[in-house]
Amino acid sequence: MTYDVAIIGAGAIGCALARELSKRKCKTVLIEKENDVAMGTTCANSAIIHAGYDPKPGTLMAKHNAPGNRMAGEICEELDIPFRRCGSFVLAFDENDMETVGELFENGTENGVPGMEILSGEEVRKMEPNVSEKCVGALFAPSAGIISPWEFALAMAEQAVQNGVELRLSFEVDSIKKEDGNFVIRGKNREKIEAKFVVNAAGVYCDFVAEMIGDKSFSVNSSKGQYYILDKNQGGLFDHVMFQCPGPLGKGILVSPTIHGNLMVGPDANPGSGKDNTATDRKGLEKVIAASKKTTEAVDFRQCVKNFAGVRCEPSNHDFIIGFSKADGNFLNLAGIKSPGLSSSPAIAADAAKMLFDAGVPSEEKENFISGRKILRFRELSDEEKAEAIKKNPAYGRIICRCETITEGEIIDALHRPIVPKTVDGIKRRCGAGMGRCQGGFCGPRVLEIISRELGIEPEKILLNSEGSYILSGKTGKGGDIL
Repeated sequence: MTYDVAIIGAGAIGCALARELSKRKCKTVLIEKENDVAMGTTCANSAIIHAGYDPKPGTLMAKHNAPGNRMAGEICEELDIPFRRCGSFVLAFDENDMETVGELFENGTENGVPGMEILSGEEVRKMEPNVSEKCVGALFAPSAGIISPWEFALAMAEQAVQNGVELRLSFEVDSIKKEDGNFVIRGKNREKIEAKFVVNAAGVYCDFVAEMIGDKSFSVNSSKGQYYILDKNQGGLFDHVMFQCPGPLGKGILVSPTIHGNLMVGPDANPGSGKDNTATDRKGLEKVIAASKKTTEAVDFRQCVKNFAGVRCEPSNHDFIIGFSKADGNFLNLAGIKSPGLSSSPAIAADAAKMLFDAGVPSEEKENFISGRKILRFRELSDEEKAEAIKKNPAYGRIICRCETITEGEIIDALHRPIVPKTVDGIKRRCGAGMGRCQGGFCGPRVLEIISRELGIEPEKILLNSEGSYILSGKTGKGGDIL
């Protein structure tokens, strides 16, 4: 088969575009080097749908942020994705910060951000009592929100697959050549895919992919950011996303509730850290703690349940790169997508789809497009609804993850969704088993057993997450128990 469009990269951008294209009668394939979608930057970021006051007016970031924010809310409602429009503050601690707040207000006004206000320190503390007494004012943007970024991308990818997009996981692109007018994309395992158009949505590797067709018009550096995830007993300290004024290295340290009820603090910034460097280190994490104390002294970092690091794009032009390559008019770059990339992804996808249709990709709408989705989340049900669910399927009555109250029924549901997870962390990303205080110490073995049983995979072949992350090594010599 020759596809109309091949999308390289199944992060938020690639998944959003796949969803857009799945509405039309074009043959699309979504290619991802990992064994699941949303395992790169989309899986490890601040999990915020930004309002849109930060990007400089006239940039592609400014063009796509505020519309993307609005569209993200609509997609979350349609696909039953956890999302809360809680609003964000940019805190000021002196006169210079207040000048920055004023500039951000002007940016946001020009960028079309609704409902912004500049508040005094007293007004901020009325809304957020745990903010430092040193705060003298803030910009408040009510349209900002918190989200589960991997569930956002996954839901869009699942809808795309339901509507005919082919997903090729564990396909790491090794070369792209033109043969007989079409692109031939070869993977490191020597599989090949042919397509008339290629979309480069490869995240921090987008410059590498562009170079495969001779496009050296941009480069992408990478910057690692480290975070703390605090237990749910810290999640109620703040109701809004709390930023400090941005600096040369980005938006700075934030303190934010998460959509799952925890508290997030971070990130630091480590430019030039390497495209695959997601290791955490004591020095960087100590800097996160120290910097956060400017916002609040209320966080008890002894309640940390997880540290993680994500890698962000730092494109050479300091803006999104969206457009057909001068090296080949059928090669579309959606590259250098740094923050606010997650927030902008639906708007970027809509523009990219239009560019492809204008260039000749079939654009006839499908008559039977599958829209909408409903996910059963047992802990959110009323007692009556829980009883009814258990009556229909007793698996909903068996709690597997005690920290997060995730049932066997929910895990089985996840294993039979359009994109089948084959790893323990794949289940974690879909339904939350293992996200709690013990981080899967209790439920991990049971999740592995359920995956093995439902998918018919031998236990020792089941991975924790990415390729090579085996959990079991074999059977003991005596009783035949799994190690």
